[in-house]
Amino acid sequence: MRISLDQVIPHPLMESAISSSEIWSQSLTFEKPNFIRIEAQSGKGKSTLLHILYGLRFDYQGTYEIDGINTSIFSKEQWRALWSDQLSLLFQDLRLFVNLSARENLELVPSTFNEGPTMVDMCKELAIDHLLDCPVATLSFGQRQRFALVRCLLKPFHWLLLDEPFSHLDETNAAHAAHLIKSCAQLRNAGVLYTSLSTSSPLHQDHTLSL
Repeated sequence: MRISLDQVIPHPLMESAISSSEIWSQSLTFEKPNFIRIEAQSGKGKSTLLHILYGLRFDYQGTYEIDGINTSIFSKEQWRALWSDQLSLLFQDLRLFVNLSARENLELVPSTFNEGPTMVDMCKELAIDHLLDCPVATLSFGQRQRFALVRCLLKPFHWLLLDEPFSHLDETNAAHAAHLIKSCAQLRNAGVLYTSLSTSSPLHQDHTLSL
């Protein structure tokens, strides 16, 4: 699955943010199984970029193609098909159902990928398996972030899009999360595109771009 951006500029973005960007108003192609880190400070459009790539935002100029096809012609059904088995997104605000338990949130994922670690295996690696039956409302943001990551990794994907996946994790938990991301992506021969506020990351990258 090949992702291409050509002269993409989100409508609300300031000109000063565009002129210094290595992504906005550029011609780029992302090939799996590369790991790509998008580095930027707040307000530069990190979440906007991932929402465009995931098909949630269309308020931009320029061209976004998947495998050479302009996504502007995609129907809602085509996007749903991509969300089902080709694209997986970790939202910055996580979007868990706080009135449900962590386990119930994870069981909502219609996973058809049967290779690799199970839900419980992933939770054990991230040291949250003992919290599976706790209501999400009682969990810290860092614990929620790890459960949201597991939810993303349970489904099949060609590209894993992660919005600041280590923002609320300490060094040890971030290292475990990075290892799990890497192993799941390699198992699927998938690409990973993730955003970061920091100039360093526990997850390796083949390329780093400044937004």
